[in-house]
Amino acid sequence: MPAGAVVEFFRAIPLLLLIFFASYAPGALTNFTWNPTALQAVVFGLTMYNGSVLAEVVRAGINAVPKGQSEAGYAIGLRKGQLMRLILVPPAITAMMPAIVSQLVVPLKDTALGTIIAYDNLTSKLSILQNLYTNAIPAAIVIACVYIPINLTLAWGASWLERRNRRRQITATPA
Repeated sequence: MPAGAVVEFFRAIPLLLLIFFASYAPGALTNFTWNPTALQAVVFGLTMYNGSVLAEVVRAGINAVPKGQSEAGYAIGLRKGQLMRLILVPPAITAMMPAIVSQLVVPLKDTALGTIIAYDNLTSKLSILQNLYTNAIPAAIVIACVYIPINLTLAWGASWLERRNRRRQITATPA
């Protein structure tokens, strides 16, 4: 129950606000002496938000496995950990794979939100390019031309992983 509350809490807060709070809230507290860097605030926000989303994906994947399988595992005397490791997780991974892989692209794109708190990343270079070209559109196109190949490579890797997983299922099925 407490883990579910944490997951729901961090899923409910927009990522930008998480990054903002991580960056500025510790300094606003009088007894709190740690002042995070921009990188630490971005990493905290991305970790808490995307971690909570992935936790929900895992929960849904485990719940997608038919109840009869867990009942059969308990019937043969498996403990909860053995049941998860041996019976529930393998088919759940197959169900979760597309959502997990597509969620891996999201943190890459969300790092652009770090520009709000002065984290030096690719999107923060937009102002430098904007000054060179004196127009925001060409600068944004240059930034997009860097992000697009990275995301396409991740998408290609995701589809390769999915095809590999599908082939493994086909060969593992007895004739």
